[in-house]
Amino acid sequence: MFTIVTTDTPTPEQLRAVDTGLEAHNHASAPLHDVSPLAAVAVDASGAIVGGAIGRTWGACCELLQLWVSEDHRDHGIGRRLVLEFEQHARTRDCRIFYLTTLSFQAPEFYRKLGYNVIAEIRGYPNGIVKYLMHKVTVVDAK
Repeated sequence: MFTIVTTDTPTPEQLRAVDTGLEAHNHASAPLHDVSPLAAVAVDASGAIVGGAIGRTWGACCELLQLWVSEDHRDHGIGRRLVLEFEQHARTRDCRIFYLTTLSFQAPEFYRKLGYNVIAEIRGYPNGIVKYLMHKVTVVDAK
């Protein structure tokens, strides 16, 4: 017998139990030890971080989780260079499938210009905001 409890304020213990259980299941089912972090970071002349692309690789797949450029450095091609360097480094790990999620107020057009295509949309967020799952597949040169 069990009881289901719903809450707007899950306790740290509840969150930890679900995370721990899910992590144990995932590690038993998939080679998650092969997931590797990946980052490309833009640093200015003073050493300050002005942008970054953060993600991970697993097999032939590369996921871009976060892309950020400081407001005073935007519109100078830094975001584009970060993504391209991020992808290039992933290719050294034999990645050829790249994917990300972005919201309609963030950067879907930016990613389209870099060759990403929308493969799924989620509607229903406030103010007409749409979440996009985007991806691109690069062709491996036959040698």
